[in-house]
Amino acid sequence: MANPGYGKRVAAGQLPRRKNDFTHLPPREAAIAAYIDRLPDGADVSVKSLAKQLPYGQCALRTALNRIQGAGHLRRGRERLKTVSGEFRWVTRTWFTRTARDDDWWAGFTRGDVPEPERPPDQRPDAVRHTRSRAHILLAALGRTAPALSLSAADCTRLAPLVEEWFARGATEETLISALTCGLPVPVHSPAALLHRRLTDRIPPPPQAPRPPRRRMECAECGVPGHPEALPGGVCRGCRGEQQPARSPAPLPAAAVHARASGIRRVMASTTPKRATASKC
Repeated sequence: MANPGYGKRVAAGQLPRRKNDFTHLPPREAAIAAYIDRLPDGADVSVKSLAKQLPYGQCALRTALNRIQGAGHLRRGRERLKTVSGEFRWVTRTWFTRTARDDDWWAGFTRGDVPEPERPPDQRPDAVRHTRSRAHILLAALGRTAPALSLSAADCTRLAPLVEEWFARGATEETLISALTCGLPVPVHSPAALLHRRLTDRIPPPPQAPRPPRRRMECAECGVPGHPEALPGGVCRGCRGEQQPARSPAPLPAAAVHARASGIRRVMASTTPKRATASKC
């Protein structure tokens, strides 16, 4: 394992493990990728550490990791984290996904804008489910806690979406049961109507979306940081042999600007002809 806060990190949205996850890679790269895929988060995936565990030298591993990165399974960079003391620090990251991703996906990942993960056919919303949901089970069991709230199967089906919304906003089963059963009127004429009113009026506010962490990618060859758009395949244009665009000269510091302006004013003062003074009569 790497030092706390460092090492391998699994990128979001990868598909479940399958036998043909890395068959598109050469045999050596496929074996290394499969080994990294099975390592836990925080594992040390540096070349030196991998060379101690795998039957390959450091040069071969470095070449293989670059090919795995070029195939879209891996990116290297840094991420800004907040420490317990409230300070921020940049830590080295190696993000890995068994599902190959293109440069656009990695650019969105760097910004914190990760697309929704792809779901297998049996987990898609349109898949038929024959089991009862968590919300349906909670509603059906309310009668054990408060007999006045016994519901029919049709009532449970009708109210389940409201309970699911509570779960989506972070409510626990204990919170829901307390909100639905405390302070009941006597008698309860319509349990379904009462629960509908409470589920609607007492719903907690939606949770605030967590701010995505700040990330920056680095070139796999020279380690220079840059935007994902400037690192196609995880490698900068200089290491790919492409010509770098001409850079504008760096601006002069303020002290140099003031010194140059003062020199210009001295030259102008020394070359300006003096006005002729009128002779006194």
